[in-house]
Amino acid sequence: MNKRFPFVDWFRNSSPYINAHRGRTFVILIEGEAMAEGRGEQLIQDLALLHTLGVRLVVVYGIRPQVRQALRDDGITPYRHEGRWVADDTIMARVERIAAEQRLWLEARLSVGLPNTPLHGVELTAVSGNLVMAKPLGVREGIDYDRSGEVRRVRATAIQGLLDQGSLVVLPPLGFSSTGEVFDLDAAEVAQQAAVALGADKLILLGEAAGLHDASGQLQRQLTPAEATPLMERAAPGSELARHLGAACGAARHGVARTHLLSWLDHDALLGELFTRDGVGTMITQHRYEQLRAAELADVGGLLELLEPLERRGMLVARSRERLEHEIDDYVLIDRDGMVIGCAALHCFGDAEMGELACVAVHGDYRGGARGELLLAEVERRARRLGLTALFALTTHTAHWFFEHGFQLASVADLPPMKREAYNQARKSKVLIKAL
Repeated sequence: MNKRFPFVDWFRNSSPYINAHRGRTFVILIEGEAMAEGRGEQLIQDLALLHTLGVRLVVVYGIRPQVRQALRDDGITPYRHEGRWVADDTIMARVERIAAEQRLWLEARLSVGLPNTPLHGVELTAVSGNLVMAKPLGVREGIDYDRSGEVRRVRATAIQGLLDQGSLVVLPPLGFSSTGEVFDLDAAEVAQQAAVALGADKLILLGEAAGLHDASGQLQRQLTPAEATPLMERAAPGSELARHLGAACGAARHGVARTHLLSWLDHDALLGELFTRDGVGTMITQHRYEQLRAAELADVGGLLELLEPLERRGMLVARSRERLEHEIDDYVLIDRDGMVIGCAALHCFGDAEMGELACVAVHGDYRGGARGELLLAEVERRARRLGLTALFALTTHTAHWFFEHGFQLASVADLPPMKREAYNQARKSKVLIKAL
């Protein structure tokens, strides 16, 4: 770590993401609470930075707290059902006014180019318009929702054209009908439908909660829609959690690769999620970004980088690039967003019906998460499939881990003949065997 300029190290580590995000389309929802609590300025500066890095941005904004305050000020109590208010003409007058005011504020802030600000010299063109078509919710369970609506269609071609011109597209939580009516929409639904229609690379939902946490309070960094759906169903109708999880699961099931749940209360959340490997929030995705898979020749560089610190400390026998390339089919690995963070190998001795569990390694930053057990289970599965009856391992440092996972202390004489002849007496490795 660069102690004088830690930013330099962070910048180097973020460079793969800067390159990966360039030219990508992100749909970002900023809930109205962020603006109401004065967090809009920081978010706009981050949006400007993303724009300068070549990210194609569609920004959806919410206005719920502002409308609630306006209704309270005017002594109006809206009728609510299943988390949505019935938007009659009185309520819609406030919705339309506040949506327009918020859009103008956003566009004005995106135009600031004063010296000594992050927006200095940045040419940002923010464009809005009748880009979301809507239809009324209609009568449901005997309730006429009047001008509360849902998204009918997002004009994706028009938005793509604006993005191609270098514009930042701003979408209010409003929709328009073919008959000229304006409908109140859920901002999270607008963001979801825009992300799906555009084939966005990411949907980012900025709310109050800093992602999802399990019963012990640990951040759940990644969930599939199937895992997130029960949480959504238990959430209160109309709550931020229900709306965001509904949008995230819907987007994932319709092709949006990654949806991120972040908190606008954290000034660093947006950039921290996008430009660090582990991120700061929860991601909903159909495809896990940490996966166990067979190693390929293209992984040799990553394997060398993972193994080198352990080889230097004498915990593993050094392996050359040529040896890894020759034995690559023996390896399984854990890939975390393109980085090899764990590996193990199964070397077969078919004549003895035994296999060697070798080169078990997990990156220092990712230990303690049962990844070693995951690798062991996969090697055992492979060994059984090949008809092997036992696994053996040689270790100088981690015998107790093997004992905890069913291995028994053995002797050199118990090894297959070829391995027995190649045993390095100088290392004095312990011999451990597990019956399958």
